[in-house]
Amino acid sequence: MFVLEFKVEAKKQQYQAIDDAIRTSQFIRNKCLRYWMDNKGVNKYDLSAYCKILAHDFKFASELNSQARQASAEKAWSSISRFFDNCKKKIPGKKGYPRFKKFSRSVEYKTTGWKLITPKTISFSDKKGIGTLSLKGTWDLAYFKDSDIKRVRLIRRADGYYCQFVLSCEVTEDIKPSGKCIGLDVGLASFYTDQQGSKVDNPIFLRKSEKRLKRLQRRLSKKVKGSSNRQKARQRLAKVHLKVSRQRKDFAVKLARCVVHSNDVIAYEDLRIKNLVKNHCLAKSINDAAWYQFREWIEYFGSKFSKITVAVPPQYTSQNCSNCGETVKKSLSTRTHVCSCGACLDRDENAALNILKLGLSTVGHTGSKASESEILSALATANGGEDTSTLIGVILSKQVSSVNQESSTMRGRGVSKELKLGDSQLIKISYDSTDHTR
Repeated sequence: MFVLEFKVEAKKQQYQAIDDAIRTSQFIRNKCLRYWMDNKGVNKYDLSAYCKILAHDFKFASELNSQARQASAEKAWSSISRFFDNCKKKIPGKKGYPRFKKFSRSVEYKTTGWKLITPKTISFSDKKGIGTLSLKGTWDLAYFKDSDIKRVRLIRRADGYYCQFVLSCEVTEDIKPSGKCIGLDVGLASFYTDQQGSKVDNPIFLRKSEKRLKRLQRRLSKKVKGSSNRQKARQRLAKVHLKVSRQRKDFAVKLARCVVHSNDVIAYEDLRIKNLVKNHCLAKSINDAAWYQFREWIEYFGSKFSKITVAVPPQYTSQNCSNCGETVKKSLSTRTHVCSCGACLDRDENAALNILKLGLSTVGHTGSKASESEILSALATANGGEDTSTLIGVILSKQVSSVNQESSTMRGRGVSKELKLGDSQLIKISYDSTDHTR
């Protein structure tokens, strides 16, 4: 799937109609959730049928497009199925029991209820009165067929309204292989450190905007609840938070594209951010770094450019010596790795070396969103043909089909691999860990 987003320009009455459609979508989603709670054995098809009953009982619900009502029911079932999956997997802690929505910000249409008049004009035909909207953006929808558009979303944000088009097409790009590989160790002092010791500074967007956010928050707290001045103050505060969010995304997208474009194999840690933020001293800094967002874009661009992305287990990557493999215990404040074998290097660089070794040997798994049935064998050893790893993830499993390992040999402490990307591109990656010890 590929998503294109445009800014919406319309009249005040049309904005009010969009808000009405969003409230109706939220109402249907909450009613479907209540229907599931009150009736045992309800499935997603029962929720879709229940939408017709809601349209008959409530006039404002019948004004929304029928497929938009079904999309709201699908949102309710998505939260229910996620709760069931968490229970089956027996994940620790809360299982995410479905909750009622209080502040929804979007309404979704499927293949009916809208029509593209021009590449920059869309018209909605349901009874909500949204009408024709002008789209502001640089994307060219004329390049795609109308049948490629599977969903259309209207989204309300702090700085206005947006329209998203969900396209059922894969975007791939052929680039020449670079013959390079990289191991990434993310951190707080620096955003990431690679096996060469190169660092990228952490942008800390939230920390830089914190002074302004505190001032706007104080002004908001002094306003009378329910007043128009409070709503204006709330809007100003929301815009600053939205700017910080966009800065994080822009940084993650550009950096991930640069990393994937310059390397053929990218190894990174399979971190559980949910567990890391339990440390209240570091939770704000970890959330501000947005490591998981960076990882998602690494995986997306890996699929787009047909590159190999490998997520390795993070256990002991900082404690083990990258030269001899001995475990050297150190606290978080110790930033230099010193081993009895003579290796002396930066702690993050040592971790990046270990991550790259695990990635090249295909130990661990890639991705994090697939079920067990989607686990695929990624690479096989040349001598016995035994599987050495599995790939997990919808995005990354598609890469496996275009990756064939031709040979794998160990030379000293180094690793040499030949990987075939696509049908005709053959690259050879050589790496020697002893070249990076100090």
